[in-house]
Amino acid sequence: MLLICGTIPQADAGLILGEARFDRSKLLVANTEVQCTQGTAALASAACVVAKHCGSFAPHAVFAGDTGSGKGSRLLYDYLIKNLPKLNADVVLLHYILPVMGLMKQVCAAAEKCAKKPVMMADASSMYAAKAAGLAGQFDIFTPDLSEMEFLADPDAIHPAYISRHLFRAEIAHVDDLIAAAFRQKSMAKSVIIKGATDFVVQEGKVKFTLSQPDLPALEAIGGTGDTISGMVGAFVNAGFTHFDAAVAALQANRKAGQYAQATPATKISEIIAAMPHVLNHN
Repeated sequence: MLLICGTIPQADAGLILGEARFDRSKLLVANTEVQCTQGTAALASAACVVAKHCGSFAPHAVFAGDTGSGKGSRLLYDYLIKNLPKLNADVVLLHYILPVMGLMKQVCAAAEKCAKKPVMMADASSMYAAKAAGLAGQFDIFTPDLSEMEFLADPDAIHPAYISRHLFRAEIAHVDDLIAAAFRQKSMAKSVIIKGATDFVVQEGKVKFTLSQPDLPALEAIGGTGDTISGMVGAFVNAGFTHFDAAVAALQANRKAGQYAQATPATKISEIIAAMPHVLNHN
């Protein structure tokens, strides 16, 4: 089972739990419709498409509404800490959640209590909490963009807002230096997928694959196109792909879906996701 955990920008939603399904432009968790605009909802929607393509069980979602107060994030942390050992998840994908280092430590401790430790993935603010708490080594996959990679490489930053100036100015030409620094400081997961104009798959500190074609600058302007990669990787891993093969398949599918949808900066992320079945079926 792929378990996707994160917050959605919806006040007082409480916890939304259950099987996730994507139907053209709508994401349903159990019987609750969640707006597929970007963030965790886009991630889960892309995971649903890949799971269906691979013939896997649909992902399960644990969402909490949070518009900045942190209340929903704490509900989510509390649920995972109490229930993760008995959920029998094969892959746990953590996404947007208030980065509280102490609570993330408890989530990782709960994962260690599972009969079989799940593959642990983190993106966005869950990744920030993992790095800041010194937990990166307990994660199997991180999926940062380039600015988040700068954060992982900064030994002192506890949040991307506090990246050192010289790192904040880094460009893609310096990505090898960022990888080396993050690996040296043990602030990377075992596999890292760097998302951007050029995508990188890094394992144990070594670049194993890069992708820059098709070149679709419009994707950079569409909110959620990095989230979809993370969701697809999680679903491919849950379907039995190696971490490397899952990363390559997700990166290629994301670009081809953008190409098939003829993406412009005005394209909605749901349109990109709706194009994914065609891309996956003709790959």
